[in-house]
This record gives sequence, structure tokens and C-alpha cells, in this order.
Amino acid sequence: MTRQLWLAAPRGFCAGVERATQVVTLALARHGAPIYVRKQIVHNTHVVARLAAQGVVFVDEVDAIPVGSVVIFSAHGVSPSVRQAAADRQLQIIDATCPLVSKVHREAQRLDCPIVLIGHRGHEEVEGTMGVARNAYLIETPADVADLPDFGDQPIAWLSQTTLSVDETRSTVAALRQRFPQLIDPPSDDICYATQNRQTAARQLATRCQLVIVVGSDNSSNSRRLVEVAQTAGTVAHLVDDAGDMDEAWLGAVDSVGVTSGASVPDDLVTEVLAWMTDHGWPPAVELAGPPETLHFTLPPALTSPYPPMTAASDSTT
Repeated sequence: MTRQLWLAAPRGFCAGVERATQVVTLALARHGAPIYVRKQIVHNTHVVARLAAQGVVFVDEVDAIPVGSVVIFSAHGVSPSVRQAAADRQLQIIDATCPLVSKVHREAQRLDCPIVLIGHRGHEEVEGTMGVARNAYLIETPADVADLPDFGDQPIAWLSQTTLSVDETRSTVAALRQRFPQLIDPPSDDICYATQNRQTAARQLATRCQLVIVVGSDNSSNSRRLVEVAQTAGTVAHLVDDAGDMDEAWLGAVDSVGVTSGASVPDDLVTEVLAWMTDHGWPPAVELAGPPETLHFTLPPALTSPYPPMTAASDSTT
């Protein structure tokens, strides 16, 4: 049996995650420890643990942060109420919200009609967008469309969480349009370029592999969607946080394996999984061709200005 090991491209850090982690590193250098971050800066256990070891303190809410401290908002964005709570505690705000999430926030603020947000309940990005929107309804699946109120002849608009499955969102929008023919589309696709690229690469892996390994943390929406994309293509797929989660039993009946990773995963974790595979008799991985990703986001003004960060709730990129 000839074994083949394939590696997806692109994979790993997207521009928003790269920016968010850089924001924390620069804030540490500028202000010193401790630096406080509301929620996880990105959804990866290893990234969070590594930053915590450098003096970053992760908290669930800003009321756990000492008055006057430096706080960083995560890449997933926050609602206006969180910004106000931070301002009330005179916190020095550094906003690491992904600019693509900020784009969705601006769309939600601009719309003066009811908004249907497609997303996962409890996800930080969804909570932030729902907080920004004036009149929004959250749905997760096409089946949820039936539970929405009757808007009559009033136009409604839809927006989506940036890390959803492209196919899943498409089917939910189709269900919305069937019930609400007056549905207004967002001015541009809300699902981010990195999510789409990684899902396309995962689908490509699934067409040539009997098993797909997705490196990513369990609370990472975009990583979990990669597993779903591979499974929808008919291929067995597993989500692993790192090489320690690999199981030799998965490999017993397969001769082709693909490896990819979510948008918040450091590449060294993928390298360790590939090393685990070669240690178990698999050949070096062959990387599949994929679109180059050259997008980079500018840093927030709080880190590029010679002045201290703002403490007002208006210090925002949204």
C-alpha cells in the first residue's frame, strides 16, 4: 500500500489573527505586564497559553479588570455595552477587532430595517454584532427561518458571522429568500476571504484523501467548519488541538491523509502533526497549490500613536 500525505494551502493564521496576536505582543512591549484581554484574543488554546505565560491576563468581562488598566478587545469584536463598561472603568482600550468583523458591524449600524444575523449563538463575534445592530434576529440553520416573525411588506436584511460554512450560509439565505422575497443582501460577502480559502482547500483535500485532519481548538468556529466541509464531501475528518490528540487507530484502513488547520492555528502545531505522521511511517507531506494570501491589516492607532490609548468608549475601529 502506497501512502500519501497531503498538506492544504492556504492554512493557519489569517490576516485578522496575525494582527490580533501582534497587537498583544506590541502592547506587552509598550506597557509591560499585566495586559488584560477580554475573552480569548483568538480561539486557540496554544496561542492563549503562550501569551498568558508572557503576562497576559484573559478575563471574561471588563469588570474583572483593575480600574485604569490596559485592556485589549479580541479579534471577534465587542458590543457597544462592553465598550461603555470599559470606559466606565477608565480602561485604556486597544481594539484588536478584525477589520472584516468591523465591516459587518458597520453594515449592521447602517441598516435601518430588521436584520437577520446568521451565526452561532454564544459566539463572541455574534454577541458583538447583535449588540451593534438596532433590531436583529439570530438564526443558526435554515430550519430557524420558520421561527422568525412575519415582517409583512417591510424589507429585511441579512448579515452573517464571518467564520461560517459557505455552503451552510448559502442554504440558510435561500430559505430566508423563499419566505421573505424582499430580502436585502449585504453590500459584500460577510464570510471572510480566509474562511472561504480554507474551506475550499479542505474540500480539495477531501476529494483525494480518505481521512482529513484539521488542526484547531474545539471552540474555533472556522476550524469546526473545516471538519464539516470535509465530512460533507464524504470524507472522515477529525479535529485535533495538537499532535497529542492524534490516534493511530484512525490510520489503520487508509492510505491517503490530508492535513489542514484553522485560521487561528500557529503553523508549528501543524508541523508537529506532520512529524507525528512521519514517525508513524508516513512519507513527507506534499503541499497542494492554493491561492496566495497577501492581505495585511494595519495596527490600531493605540499602538501606532505616540500617545497613550484612549479611554473613551468611542476608541473603536468599528
